[in-house]
Amino acid sequence: MDKIAATIIGIALLLSSAILSLGLNAIIKEWKMSERNVVVKGLSEKEVDADVMILPIKFTRANDDLNLLYKDLESDAEKISNFLESVGLDKNDITPAPPSVNDKLSDLYRDNKLSTYRYVGVGQLLLYTKDIAHGREALEKIAKLGKDGIVVKIEEYEIEYLYTKLNSIKPQMIEEATINAREAAQKFAEDSKSKLGKIKRATQGQFSISNRDKNTPHIKTIRVVSTVEYYLQD
Repeated sequence: MDKIAATIIGIALLLSSAILSLGLNAIIKEWKMSERNVVVKGLSEKEVDADVMILPIKFTRANDDLNLLYKDLESDAEKISNFLESVGLDKNDITPAPPSVNDKLSDLYRDNKLSTYRYVGVGQLLLYTKDIAHGREALEKIAKLGKDGIVVKIEEYEIEYLYTKLNSIKPQMIEEATINAREAAQKFAEDSKSKLGKIKRATQGQFSISNRDKNTPHIKTIRVVSTVEYYLQD
């Protein structure tokens, strides 16, 4: 019985030793893998057309009669609105704002003798449209309103072009950035005589939307950079 017990204990010790050895080998292999990795960045870039245009249109009038001044501003607003509709824009996309009027006689620090008119008024219409083509056409032709005596003022820095469909292209761009990162990691692994392992960690950068250049603000460049860390294996 003592021999049998000793044999059983011996076999158990051998099995325990083998299991321990396998576990240690796995731990050592995992530790070695954790010591060898590569961090790469993957880029995805896409050009898209803006899908919203915001165009503030200001116009001015001057008069000594306050009542007539308001009538002139109201008439100009209607003419500008009709012009916008004539190039194909929707009336519902045009929003008028209350005019602002300056009484020069109330300005104590101004030499009123130099003023031709007492009152100067500024009216404004805001165009918010998804019809970029007609919006840009209106921007190109709006100076023609000067022939009707309408003084229109448009500040370039106030014109906005927006892209609002980012969520629809996010998955595709993230996939492209990830593939781009893996290709870079694969090349690094080949150059270092290694094999590319699993992903250790990955982070997705923020999406950025910018104008393609200063002359084409209605065309946007969208970028995202993903950072991926891979294990390297012998």
